[in-house]
Amino acid sequence: MNSPNIILIFADQWRGDFLGNLGHKVKTPFIDQLAGEGMTYTAAYCATPSCIPARASLLTGMSGSSCNRIGYMDGVPWTYPVTMQGCLHDGGYQTINVGKTHYYPRKANLGFEINRLYDPQNWLDGKRSDYHQWLYDQTDGKVKDSADSVDNNGFCYIPWTYPNYLHPTEWTADTALEEIKNRDQGRPFYMQIGFHRPHPPLDPPESYYNMYKDVDFGEAPMGDWEPEEWKRKSSSNSPMIGVKDEDDRQVAIRAYCAQLTHIDHQIGKILYYIQRHEHTKNTIVMFTSDHGDLLGDHGTWRKIFPYEGSTKIPMIIRTPDTMIQTVNSTLGYRRNDTPVTHMDIMPTLLKAAGVTVPENVEGIDFMGPLYGKPIMGRDFIHGEHTAGSLIGVQFVTDGKIKYCYDTFHGREQLFNLENDPMELKNLAPHKEYTDILALWKKRLIDVLEKRPQDGLVANGGLVKGKSLPSIRKELLEGIMPEEIHPNARRSISQFFGEDFLK
Repeated sequence: MNSPNIILIFADQWRGDFLGNLGHKVKTPFIDQLAGEGMTYTAAYCATPSCIPARASLLTGMSGSSCNRIGYMDGVPWTYPVTMQGCLHDGGYQTINVGKTHYYPRKANLGFEINRLYDPQNWLDGKRSDYHQWLYDQTDGKVKDSADSVDNNGFCYIPWTYPNYLHPTEWTADTALEEIKNRDQGRPFYMQIGFHRPHPPLDPPESYYNMYKDVDFGEAPMGDWEPEEWKRKSSSNSPMIGVKDEDDRQVAIRAYCAQLTHIDHQIGKILYYIQRHEHTKNTIVMFTSDHGDLLGDHGTWRKIFPYEGSTKIPMIIRTPDTMIQTVNSTLGYRRNDTPVTHMDIMPTLLKAAGVTVPENVEGIDFMGPLYGKPIMGRDFIHGEHTAGSLIGVQFVTDGKIKYCYDTFHGREQLFNLENDPMELKNLAPHKEYTDILALWKKRLIDVLEKRPQDGLVANGGLVKGKSLPSIRKELLEGIMPEEIHPNARRSISQFFGEDFLK
């Protein structure tokens, strides 16, 4: 049998619960159809919930800790010798990226033969990414990408008032279609399509926002456990913590959903093409994102935090030989609740392609449920993220129970996600849950005891008042200081001392 083509659609900051087929108010008809023809993994998580460590885990098939990235830091070179697309290329695949990667240097290919880049962080090297050069040429510099003009973490609605085809979301889809049409038909291809949206700025075309202008998304979930500082009003347009005016929050969620529907329609164009052309019918399609967006849940915003809005991601796979024709199907949506994460994508796709999985890969193959087989080797996900003195995130979950520990403040939380998916009730202080708390706490301790260099466990218990640097020193081995962006050099000096890079 010929090796399948593979398309990985990788959105940025798309929450796992914001899908029409899961009962949310957002309109995602084409992704819903993909889900109806494939498998949805309902316990998919980002184990290191921010852009860079999540993408490093996707790239390498390893945990954030093994990638030496347990927090967010721009401007440190990506020097991983073994990558998912590199393995596929060595296995005979044409490898193509269209859209966002978040690598550094920004044009690092890391196994991609073709790299049509969208990256709003033009300030990193003073050059225009491929999209921004195209936009400049198309409009003689008159049209600006919102993400190149305002804070990329802001939550106000900035309507896109230019022709829709100029929007980066449509450029990404149209450029992907162009590369699919022009591909080398003598080889199978692997394509990664990186939509930057729904990551802010929230700039959907007005016609998409109007789909939601009268929709009420309800009050923000607030539980019985949030620290007082999280409940205070925030005047910031790009908060990490704090409560926004309710009208502002509703507008932000409407604009966010408009971004999702805009992306969904672009995905529809890609799916329509590959289903109707012989050279692309044998194609595996996977849809996921790097992490979610809290959107004001519990007085928190963006990502990093261990709560469902941040850590839970969509994960859908459709393969050509397991496609269900929904017209005459009574099976409905197929779902699997085994916990999976980004490091599992590499071994899953490599095995599907018939390519050897490298020994250093830590993830597991989760294609089995599409063929009626269980997923082996996974009972729970361990997740973490360091964010300086704000919060030190550690969590373990199987999608049904979640235990969270803040290493900086010593806070612990236990949630029953089956009965309380919005994490409103912290069960940790309640005596009747002592045994469950002890079980999940022990699971976290067992993971962290294997990393004594981090100092997160002492005398068999979790340490309080401890935070970790965003990267490990091992990441910098063999990298010259001048190869690191000045902003990153300053952060590294703060973590490891002024003389570390000299």
